[in-house]
Amino acid sequence: MAELKITQFKSGVGGRQSQRDTLRTLGLKRVGSSVVREDRPEVRGMVKAVAHLVTVEEVK
Repeated sequence: MAELKITQFKSGVGGRQSQRDTLRTLGLKRVGSSVVREDRPEVRGMVKAVAHLVTVEEVK
C-alpha cells in the first residue's frame, strides 16, 4: 500500500484547538517536521482538516 509523507510548513498557533490536536495526532510537533503514514481514509481526512498547514507527498 502507498504511503504519504506529511510535512508541517506552517504553525498551528492561532488555529482552533481541534486543528492543533489533529497535528499532534498525525505526529507533527513543529514547523518543518515530517512523518510517513499509511495512505488510509482516516489519515486523508486528518490531512484535509489541516491542509493549510501541511504539504503531502506520495512515497513509494
